[in-house]
Amino acid sequence: MTSPEGGEGAHFVAAVVVFVLRGDRFLAMRRSPAKDAAPGAWEALSGRILPGEQPRDAAIREAREESGLDVAIDPRPFTAYQTKRNRHDMIVVAYRGRSEAGEARLSDEHDRCAWMTADEFARACRFPRLVEAAREALARPPDRR
Repeated sequence: MTSPEGGEGAHFVAAVVVFVLRGDRFLAMRRSPAKDAAPGAWEALSGRILPGEQPRDAAIREAREESGLDVAIDPRPFTAYQTKRNRHDMIVVAYRGRSEAGEARLSDEHDRCAWMTADEFARACRFPRLVEAAREALARPPDRR
């Protein structure tokens, strides 16, 4: 990408985050200590959008890969924001999903999981924009479109 000045433009990582809801809680995951970015940090299900992949398809894939749950993903994202991943700028597209039953299984990306309220997550998570998105995900009425 070139900037208006003719030089190299910004490089963005595109990612999705999925807030899997059950009642007034969502599934939070703690990143494995072996991860290169934010080891030990609490987050929601998340991952990069693959080349050629639509964001909602990435949300469905990541929810399945990282939790093993049957998750019904809303048809549209409810918010998006810019943040950093290590030194790279990242655009995050946020979805809500629901999983009514089953136990989450951990992938190699996480070492713990918990169903958290927004306040519990705010105390555990060190990413303010993610906490803000979690609060919004839990406060919104269900998207039935």
